[in-house]
Amino acid sequence: MDRRTPTVSDVVRRAVEICDPDDVDAALGHLEEQLEDDDEPITAVENIEERLAWALEGTDYDVENPAVSVASAIVLYLAQHPNEIESRNDEGVLERAVRAQWHGDTPEYVAEWLSG
Repeated sequence: MDRRTPTVSDVVRRAVEICDPDDVDAALGHLEEQLEDDDEPITAVENIEERLAWALEGTDYDVENPAVSVASAIVLYLAQHPNEIESRNDEGVLERAVRAQWHGDTPEYVAEWLSG
C-alpha cells in the first residue's frame, strides 16, 4: 500500500491540530489559512523555512507567540519526517519537534507554554 506524500497544507494543519486541539488560537488559525491551499508535496519544497516565514508574516502575530513558534517547529520537523504526520502521539511529535528546533535550549516563553 503506497501512502500519499503529505502536502504543505496537510503538515500545517497537523501542526496546528497538535498545538491547538480546541481550535481557539486565532494566530494559529490564521497561519493555517495562509497555507490551506498549498498542495505541493512537503518533500518537494526546497525551502520550507522560507515558505513558512512568508506565511507567518501574513499572520500578524507577536514574534514571541509560543503556540505559533511551536507549530512552526512542528511544521519543520514533519517536513523532515513526513511519515510521522499520521502519528497519533501528539506529545511525542511535539517533543521531538521542540528538541530539533531548539537543540535542548528551548526559549523560556516556549518552555512556559509547554508546561501550561
